[in-house]
Amino acid sequence: MRRLYFLVPDVELAHAIVDALLLDRIEERSIHIVAREGTPLGNLPEAGLAQKSDLIPAIERGIGLGGATGTLAGLIAIAVPGGAVISAGAMVAALALAGGTLGAWLSAMIGISVDSPRLEPYADAIERGALLMMVDVPKARCDTVAQRIATLFPQVSPKGTEPEIPAFP
Repeated sequence: MRRLYFLVPDVELAHAIVDALLLDRIEERSIHIVAREGTPLGNLPEAGLAQKSDLIPAIERGIGLGGATGTLAGLIAIAVPGGAVISAGAMVAALALAGGTLGAWLSAMIGISVDSPRLEPYADAIERGALLMMVDVPKARCDTVAQRIATLFPQVSPKGTEPEIPAFP
């Protein structure tokens, strides 16, 4: 999957684009719109926390760092004479799992409060009243969807494609 970015000047045009995307068999859950605080979006698919915040990358970092820390703690615990009451392998695995889980949870709490760095380039346009539309499409359909939107809605400003999106945005 790839994420296409578009800056849309107003809500009415965003409704028309969403309708066109739905007719092109792009699911509504694959369309995310970010607008200035207080903008009435009506029934437009608003971006959730996973799209607006640094949640997913933070969880990924937390799992990695927490798992590595837990593994290191497990290796230290089995190196201490008399410290390992259970199987050494089970202790290392359990501490790695516990560290990864704790790391993911703590990182998620931090990541949810941080704005997504992917949205920073569009912050000024959003503050001026434009809407940022993010559309998740299969790699094979990226060009056709982008060209279709550009053809149907020339006033929309395409802002590129994100090479990879998280598996669970």
